[in-house]
Amino acid sequence: MRLVVDLIVLLLWFLIKIGDFVLFAGETLVKTLAKFEKNTFKKIRKIKIGFPSLKRKRRIKRTVPKVVSIFPGPVPHFVKFKYFMLGSFFSFVLIYIPLLFLIFLQNLPNPRILALRDISQTTKIYDRNGILLYQIYANQNRTLVSLPLIPKDLINATIAIEDKDFYRNPGFDIAAIVRAAIGNIQGKPLQGGSTITQQLIKSTLLTPEQSLSRKIKEVILAFWSERIFTKDQILTMYFNQVSYGGTSWGVEAASQTYFGKDVSELDLAQSAFLAGLTKAPTTYYPYGDNPGLWKERQKEVLRRMVDLGYISKDEEQSAESEELTFLPPQSPIHSPHFVFYVKDYLINKYGLAMVEKGGLSVTTSLDLKLQENAEQIVRDEVDKDAVYNLTNGAALITNPKNGDILAMVGSKDYENPDFGKVNVTVSPRQPGSSVKPITYAAALSKGYTAATIIPDTPTAFGQGNGITPYVPVNYDGKFHGNVSLRVALGNSINIPAVKTLQNIGVPTMINLAKNMGITTWDNPGKYGLAVTLGAAEVKMTDMAEAYGTFANLGERVDLDPILKISDSQGNTIYEKKPIKSRVMDQGIAFIISSILSDEGARVMEFGTNTPLTIPGHDVSVKTGTSDSFRDNWTIGYTPSILTAVWVGNNDNQPMSGIASGITGAAPIWHNLMTMLLSKTGNQKIQKPDNVIQKQCLGRAEYFIKGTENSVNCTPIVPSPSPDNKEARAN
Repeated sequence: MRLVVDLIVLLLWFLIKIGDFVLFAGETLVKTLAKFEKNTFKKIRKIKIGFPSLKRKRRIKRTVPKVVSIFPGPVPHFVKFKYFMLGSFFSFVLIYIPLLFLIFLQNLPNPRILALRDISQTTKIYDRNGILLYQIYANQNRTLVSLPLIPKDLINATIAIEDKDFYRNPGFDIAAIVRAAIGNIQGKPLQGGSTITQQLIKSTLLTPEQSLSRKIKEVILAFWSERIFTKDQILTMYFNQVSYGGTSWGVEAASQTYFGKDVSELDLAQSAFLAGLTKAPTTYYPYGDNPGLWKERQKEVLRRMVDLGYISKDEEQSAESEELTFLPPQSPIHSPHFVFYVKDYLINKYGLAMVEKGGLSVTTSLDLKLQENAEQIVRDEVDKDAVYNLTNGAALITNPKNGDILAMVGSKDYENPDFGKVNVTVSPRQPGSSVKPITYAAALSKGYTAATIIPDTPTAFGQGNGITPYVPVNYDGKFHGNVSLRVALGNSINIPAVKTLQNIGVPTMINLAKNMGITTWDNPGKYGLAVTLGAAEVKMTDMAEAYGTFANLGERVDLDPILKISDSQGNTIYEKKPIKSRVMDQGIAFIISSILSDEGARVMEFGTNTPLTIPGHDVSVKTGTSDSFRDNWTIGYTPSILTAVWVGNNDNQPMSGIASGITGAAPIWHNLMTMLLSKTGNQKIQKPDNVIQKQCLGRAEYFIKGTENSVNCTPIVPSPSPDNKEARAN
């Protein structure tokens, strides 16, 4: 209904203007014709016309209106043509033009949508301390800002250079329209001179084509908009919707792009620069082919401001002499692997349109300073270990208590053209023996204890259907006889792990792994016994959740890189509440953590004073090396910090010289954990109430209550066998 009223009002206004013209033209035409007839034709004569009787014989005479004729005979053709042209003219002006104009108006967009349209805004991603990591947008980088936040100098500079009569004109400039019409007739490109309202219309409702018809549409819509919105509303929309060069749309995005500050912090020199951009953003773009032209344009803006009394001559000279420093042209990005991980997370949660156009403000859990330190450590250690034929490394640091991702290093060098863009922390890789703790956790749930004896002897595991039996061997190529579960896990001995998995069943381990966070193991029937040695691929993010379950005493906490999300209006639409679920008995998680932190339990294979030791801290840690030395892992944790590290080659080329689980990834893990724990005290995982301690096999062993008497606690001495050269992963 309002659209109809707007159209009628606009039509009436144009009809009034047309009527004024018609009256003037008609009056002039009548006077001219009268003078012409007076000098050319005879005087008017009167004639009488009689009507014959129809059914009566007598005639009835009447006096009838006298018909005027200036001709004694037939009317001349030029007179007929004259009255035909007069009739055509008035029909054209009063009927045809209004009808066409009404149809024209109906095909125009309604200016009311300027206030209602869904304006694309930039989504900003910050670290936990408010440092901007990245901005996400489709084609236009934009952040809306209200008029009171825009400096007065920027408002005055824009009005001075773009539309000095902004607060007085009806939305268009007659002189500019005439210039444009004349230029079009002469075959020249349409000239400038558009008002601020016209520029707003052109950049939002119309195409950028250079034509007279588009100019007419622009003028009509500008006038129409002035009947709907106040001047301040139009100015606010202008500042938020016009282009300032590149992908920067609106003054806030432009201020951040060029100066790295909020628009409210701009000074006079910076304001004059931005005001001068909108006329020709490409021409005055400071990063373009003519990087010096912006200065001349800035001076022109300042001179115009002086002429209109907005600033003094001294202020002009001071602003001209100020040296502007522009930020680098590329869009800044910190921690790119993490940023794009968060982007995918947001898209899955809110959809692509909301992420690219919704203007979200996203505070993440990342600590940028820690991230940069982690990147440096990974880069330095990978370069140092190049002799092992490894080219890449990745690391993930989380807080297992709440699922925060504190650092995510997806590769040694994001800019590396061969593999840098691949985020290894979310890419499936073979984990080697780093999955053994899950196997033994499943075994503890089936009645095993840390003191349960498992034979480490040569064994061939039949697979049926004529398939060659599976014959696993140990990393060191030896057999160690009867070993306890603690010793088997601590030293990462392969054969006991396979025997344990055979006894409890592959589905038991797979189901527990899935409950702990492993997402890549979708079907237990697909996997054989080799899964406990890392034959099935996993993601590092999944392993962080699984190991975090041990750190949380059996409570899984989903990784969540987001702390808070606000919409474009500043309303909080998401605030982190960690998602927790009990997937394991507390006692089982504690015993596994105890084994992984026990330096004595791993001394047989790893020795003492290794990178797995963090002096002054109890840290649970496990290594893993995949078959043929293609992947090397180290994952370790305290109750509040978890670090996972991988090294290898993205193309799966085997590494060489990785002699044990303490080379490759372990030194990187050691340096990261030392940095993380350097300012904290020792954090021990607290023993739950359902765990008791008892002397067994020569040490004070932990048992879940009720299982302490299920094993023979007589000490045993491992007896290594001769070397077996076909060693496998640890």
